[in-house]
Amino acid sequence: MPVRVTLDALIVKKGLKARDLAAEIGLSETQLSLFRSGKVKGIRFSTLARLCAALGCRPGDLLDYDLDPADLAVPDDDPG
Repeated sequence: MPVRVTLDALIVKKGLKARDLAAEIGLSETQLSLFRSGKVKGIRFSTLARLCAALGCRPGDLLDYDLDPADLAVPDDDPG
């Protein structure tokens, strides 16, 4: 998947422990771990906002994107 979660690098840069961050923002360690590994299909904006507030960052600091030409193709059943 061309969208990558870069939260681990930010946690290291800030000198935090994932366990402490999870507690600070009200997530279980399991939920935070799933996000960190990119194994989630989505994230609530409220969770993203809490992460950004706790880390002093912007959403773009938590995610990265590598262009995949397939992302430009619109599926036939896409209503948008």
